[in-house]
Amino acid sequence: MHHGRHHLDFPAPGAQPHRQLPTPDRPVYLPPVTSTSLRTVFAALKHRNFRLFITGQFISLCGTWMQVIARGWLVLQLTNSPFAVGLVTALGSLPILFFTLYGGVIADRVNKRRFILVLQSLMLAETLTLAILTATHLITLHWVMALAVFSGLLSAFEVPTRQSFLAEIVDRQDLMNAIALNSSAFNLARVVGPAIAAGLIATVGLAACFFADAASYLAVIISLVRMDRGLSPKAGTDSVAVALRHGFSFVFGNRWPRALVTLIATFSIFGFSFLPLMPVFARDALGTGASGYGALVASVGIGAAAAAFFMAGFGHRVRRSRLVLGSSNLFGIVLLAASHAPEFWSALVLFTLTGCVMALNGIAANTMLQSEAPDELRGRVMGFYSFTVLGLAPFGSFQAGWIAEHFGVRVAFEVGALVCLLVAATVAWRMVRAEKVERVEIAARLEAGSAANTPMMEP
Repeated sequence: MHHGRHHLDFPAPGAQPHRQLPTPDRPVYLPPVTSTSLRTVFAALKHRNFRLFITGQFISLCGTWMQVIARGWLVLQLTNSPFAVGLVTALGSLPILFFTLYGGVIADRVNKRRFILVLQSLMLAETLTLAILTATHLITLHWVMALAVFSGLLSAFEVPTRQSFLAEIVDRQDLMNAIALNSSAFNLARVVGPAIAAGLIATVGLAACFFADAASYLAVIISLVRMDRGLSPKAGTDSVAVALRHGFSFVFGNRWPRALVTLIATFSIFGFSFLPLMPVFARDALGTGASGYGALVASVGIGAAAAAFFMAGFGHRVRRSRLVLGSSNLFGIVLLAASHAPEFWSALVLFTLTGCVMALNGIAANTMLQSEAPDELRGRVMGFYSFTVLGLAPFGSFQAGWIAEHFGVRVAFEVGALVCLLVAATVAWRMVRAEKVERVEIAARLEAGSAANTPMMEP
């Protein structure tokens, strides 16, 4: 990363860098709920802007997954090289690694709706170019690589802006529901998109997938145009370096944001790296073919979608801090069990549970981080979130691939699970200990205050 951390000024220990934050692990009182109705599960849909957003987002995500599948096949057809397929994916991730933090700074300084509109329009142009070049047989590997880099550059600015935009189109109490429904759309698209892509590739050809993806961007663009006009924040006067330092100071200077980012970064590198290695696990560890691999990937998506709907309906009734810490530890345990799955059916069940816990943790952590962030810093905080989730992912694929090649895919999964479990247990222990110390200090202050206010009795 070109922004070295040694250039950043962090607040002194115990200092409050921006404002006194509410304690996240103390739940807000909610009246008892006797049943969960559809109105509760889809609470965020009462906001018109969110209804438009989620509709366009789902259609666009289906197109995105279609492009992912079709681009992989295209590169394989052009080169017959698995390395080239991985290289194109890595090139698409590099701009996210280098520019997402800067994208978060920009997100805090612009009208988010208009900025997303511009970025989505440019993404449409990129996909349309890929479609036309493929249809006219002018496509080359260098064109695919260049367009992948351009798409990654746009994503570096679009992802943190879109993530922080959610907090502007729903009320704060509906934020977790909105994030959960957004996650549901993502996981549902992960199943629908590849299925449509497979049908189009078999019947019409690769170019049809790219044209369909380009058309899917129109759904987002139309939904953004129809939305109410968004907020236009005051133009920032600080330099980019100072603005980034404020974001870093908030994340690393406060207990919960620091803990959340530590967990997210660890999972991105060591936990979620099991996904790109799933075809290797299916073939080498379980002895199944392409259909078995597809079923395992679908099981992760089904588990994640089920968890997302659970969070949409019941997330507001659970203490977010306990959910984050509990699901973090449970993820390591379930992934460790999945790495030892003896045969296909047990692996299918365990990877469904892995997807479920992964989504529970991701939604709770995302919601907590957004809820903790002040409005003026939310773009930078979500830029850092996007950097850890997307920018660090290639490093996870690299370490897991290296271990799998030298020691076997089961060992790669085991190492990732054990690292996640160790970090999650350490973070949970430190957070529980800090909470106990805080309670003792508060009790001591209250006792001292009551003693000072007690009148002295005359002899």
